[in-house]
Amino acid sequence: MTQPAAEKLDELGEEPTELKRVMGPKLLLLFIVGDILGTGVYALTGQVAAEVGGAAWAPFIVAFAIALITAFSYLELVTKYPQAAGAALYTHKAFGIHFLTFIVCFAVMCSGITSASTAARAVGSNLLVGFGVDEPSTWTVVAVALVFMALVAAVNLRGVGESVKANIVLTIVELSGLLFIILVGIFAAFGGNADFSRVMVFESPGDKNAFLAVTAATALAFFAMVGFEDAVNMAEETHDPVKNFPRMMITGIGITGVIYVLVAIFTVAIVPVGELGASDTPLTLVVERALPGFPIGSIFPFITIFAVANSALINMLMASRLLYGMAKQKVLPPFLGRVSPQRRTPTAAIVFTTFIALGLIVLVTLQEESGVIAALGGTTSLLLLAVFTIVNVAVLKLRSNIVDRRHFVAPTVLPILGALLCAFFVGPWTGRDPLQYQIAGWLLLIGVVLWFVTWAFNRPDPTKITDPNALSEREGGVN
Repeated sequence: MTQPAAEKLDELGEEPTELKRVMGPKLLLLFIVGDILGTGVYALTGQVAAEVGGAAWAPFIVAFAIALITAFSYLELVTKYPQAAGAALYTHKAFGIHFLTFIVCFAVMCSGITSASTAARAVGSNLLVGFGVDEPSTWTVVAVALVFMALVAAVNLRGVGESVKANIVLTIVELSGLLFIILVGIFAAFGGNADFSRVMVFESPGDKNAFLAVTAATALAFFAMVGFEDAVNMAEETHDPVKNFPRMMITGIGITGVIYVLVAIFTVAIVPVGELGASDTPLTLVVERALPGFPIGSIFPFITIFAVANSALINMLMASRLLYGMAKQKVLPPFLGRVSPQRRTPTAAIVFTTFIALGLIVLVTLQEESGVIAALGGTTSLLLLAVFTIVNVAVLKLRSNIVDRRHFVAPTVLPILGALLCAFFVGPWTGRDPLQYQIAGWLLLIGVVLWFVTWAFNRPDPTKITDPNALSEREGGVN
């Protein structure tokens, strides 16, 4: 006997949406893996080794554990509320405070756009180097970055199906680059060119004790583990999200965690820590040391291009869906919720986030000598750790809000532990560059100003909900 449509939707966790569902479990897994891999590990391994010596694998394991714990909270919430907007939606439903929801939304959007803008500049630099332009001018790099970002927007506007297909290709290439490093490490180990005794040596700079050194290194390594949270913003474009998200997110984080630890172990075993810490391209050093004569210098710039291009694509996908979801929740102006009737993509949100990214690329270039570019990666992880703290608390707050659907439930101890750990790694005792706090502070100040603008925009129209309690009642949230 055929079930009523409403029951089918409930059974699959597929709530009605204007967006197009194209992502099955395999595509979702590739999306998660591609987003986490990104560009972090290509450059961070040397910086992490500089903090803790040969035990560079340890901070990656700690960062992996924090990410996995927080992922359990995201899984409970995305299967309970399988809608676009992710952390901002969960914050809104848990606390019903328009200002807090807006700031969380803005922080996540900033983390995505800063990451995508940095990736676009990296694409420009590596593309020119790959084609033999050894010292391109700053504005030449910017011009290539702007064209690349416009291309990302075109793919995004074309449709989520096309975006996901591009993600598949880019993920396979960047994954191949890291697997190649692991194979090179295995080859070096059998050839006697690796010293695994270095892997167990702990060395910290200055007077740092082991705890502070690992804390500082974990704060660095965590940037390589962020990305899993972007996937929940694609819930309305995923088939059967209640079933597929738990399996694919845990598997994706597990795959990337194993790859990172293996890369860290082989990197330290092949190249001395001092050389790693002084290099901006530590993985290139690994290949040059293990395979002398291999033309890695002409290959890796293009592998890096694929890695950073994937980061930019996924982050812009996330940012646009976040704004779309929040516009549908009446937290942002409704024009950001407009969808193309032909392509079923959030057109207004894509255009809006693209213009912000283009402006940020130019702005960052003007501040290049101040160290802003180097601090953007840390700022991204700082903002997300603060958001993760709120999400872990939101899980516990929303336990009293019962939904008429079976969903994933995280063990209670995990969101508690996740909130404490994420809050800890937000603090200055982690050894973060103070510039990261300055950038985050200015971004959040801009967010506060925009909140007042949004509030003023919504206030004159009685059809728009501005009262948090009324908003919660309207959407079935908690009061």
